[in-house]
Amino acid sequence: MLILRCQAGDEAALTELIARYSPGVRVFLGRISGAETADDLLQDTWFDVYRQINRLKKPEAFVAWLYRIARDKAYRELRRRHVPAELLDDDLIEEPSTEQENFSPEEIDQLRASLSAIAVEHREVLVLRFMEQMSYEEIAEVIGRPLGTVRSRIHHAKLALRTKMNLSLHRKEVSS
Repeated sequence: MLILRCQAGDEAALTELIARYSPGVRVFLGRISGAETADDLLQDTWFDVYRQINRLKKPEAFVAWLYRIARDKAYRELRRRHVPAELLDDDLIEEPSTEQENFSPEEIDQLRASLSAIAVEHREVLVLRFMEQMSYEEIAEVIGRPLGTVRSRIHHAKLALRTKMNLSLHRKEVSS
């Protein structure tokens, strides 16, 4: 397993971990703290992973541990900047594959705008669940909250996103 090899000092294993997980972590960081800081936070995250990998007791918990480190970095950056969550940038959302999704460019833009307009606590659980495809248990580990809180946040996040999208759709119909 890569984690054990990395803990044993195998630099190729660390390089492989970085290559495998950096794209998703970068998107997550961009969604939480803004695109302008995502790369710096990603680098800081991997630096901490490198320094602390030997402290990880359960290699199977690596992904949640990695995202927890990234989340802590993003929230620290938010506190430092005093930026309201609603104003964060969404430049790092990746375009969905047209083979897998049936969304028009307008619908994708509407989804991005609506996602950016909801609270950061809601945005992060949606990104972890639906973009990073984490289980509820993994999300609970990442955000450091009980499973019930994760379920509640995802439920409320979906409602908030649906409300924002409906408002956006209504505005579009009124202006037409």
